[in-house]
Amino acid sequence: MSYAEVFSRAKQGLDAPVVQVEVHISNGLPAFAIVGLAETAVRESRDRVRSAIINSHFEFPDRRITVNLAPADLPKSGGRFDLPIALGILSASGQLPSELLQGSECYGELALDGSLRAVRGALSATLAATQASRRVILPSGNHADCALVPHSKLLSAPDLLSLCAGLRGHKISPQKSTVVCKEGRQHPDLARVKGQLAARRALEITAAGGHNLLMIGPAGTGKSLLASCLPSILPPLDDEEWLTVRALQDLIEAPALATARDRPFRAPHHSASAAALVGGGSVPRPGEISLAHGGVLFLDELAEFSRHTLDMLREPLENGQVSLARAACTVSYPAQFQLVAAMNPCICGLAGDSTEQCRCTQAQITSYQNRLSGPLLDRIDLQVRVERENPLFLLDDSSSESSDTVRRRVLAAVARQQTRGGRNCELCGDRLITACKVQRVEKEILRHGAEKLKLSNRAVERVLRVARTIADLKQQDTVDSDSIKEAIGYRIAA
Repeated sequence: MSYAEVFSRAKQGLDAPVVQVEVHISNGLPAFAIVGLAETAVRESRDRVRSAIINSHFEFPDRRITVNLAPADLPKSGGRFDLPIALGILSASGQLPSELLQGSECYGELALDGSLRAVRGALSATLAATQASRRVILPSGNHADCALVPHSKLLSAPDLLSLCAGLRGHKISPQKSTVVCKEGRQHPDLARVKGQLAARRALEITAAGGHNLLMIGPAGTGKSLLASCLPSILPPLDDEEWLTVRALQDLIEAPALATARDRPFRAPHHSASAAALVGGGSVPRPGEISLAHGGVLFLDELAEFSRHTLDMLREPLENGQVSLARAACTVSYPAQFQLVAAMNPCICGLAGDSTEQCRCTQAQITSYQNRLSGPLLDRIDLQVRVERENPLFLLDDSSSESSDTVRRRVLAAVARQQTRGGRNCELCGDRLITACKVQRVEKEILRHGAEKLKLSNRAVERVLRVARTIADLKQQDTVDSDSIKEAIGYRIAA
């Protein structure tokens, strides 16, 4: 038979649309044509496939070969189509029975010697293939990550020859895993933080409810240290979150870098561009906010970021996703992250410091703080002032509460939230009112605080979410007046 059909998948954000790889071998002068909106890397597969087939001891047809990647209007990029093209040629030329490829999808890049190289985006493709009840054929380098997908059927091999033998039923020699097994990244322990009781309390509430946090204070007061301690008290990723996080990481880095279920902690420099933070490019790639999905985005020196860049965070903070529109396609990436930010109160960093005199004028202080727009601040649930502590705290031998102690309280609060169907940061509308169960006295306190601080409806809703988290930390079913007052207090610092 001179015609073969192999299924593969393209890479379009976290989506993996199916691609039908059609191979036709006909009489005529030797030629090798690839059609179907293939980019340069795909067209270059002609030379890789030819050399890989020959070096794998198969015969490369000395005839006219036409490869069609359907649908024709879907952009195809990367080297992931090398393997399906090679298998299609072997099947169309009669060197591999076509029935061996039925019910399967494959993707992988070929080296000139026939070995298979791992490709990015294989995890997303495996998720889609498993939902379509198809077996996945892929390089050994992608096996560890793709095996995380429940109910997936995988066939992996280190090279084309071994893969064809595996398709015929022969046993493939197991390959040494490329996964670097880790227990997890080592984050600072909260016991290192001396004093700063208000900031530690805000950090605990942030971890328990998935809220956003802004810390304002003089330079050297421990804001960055506090933020770096946050991952040590966060709850672990569940299975669905873990798969999404790994799929996002798989789009931009080598597969199978780690197996530890750490929540992401991204800390871009303040010189990062809007595209680096939100995502972009001619072929839209995920930015820092998507790579922080399920975890923390820490922006140190918040006021040093450009205002345009910061304002691009407003919609993702509200919607939990970002859509990147380009002429060829529109790609959506998840972006449910916790924003934790730190900033000085002024340019010299000493405004409000009890030990040193600020050198800035009032106009300079106002101008510096106005770099943050009101709508962005409105989306930050907790705004806490970090004061300079007495140096004697640093010399105190008595240890503060450790991360393990705080994390136990956080996990207990998260467990209460899961019985209501989700984290407090996701509550809104009637679900929020039902979860809080506020009485007349608490409503009056909230109304008075909203009028005094001129809070928007969004800010009032976020105050209620924080109050619900505070009540969960106290293991209370209803939100009492003390929880409301504490939550309102976190809107005053900025």
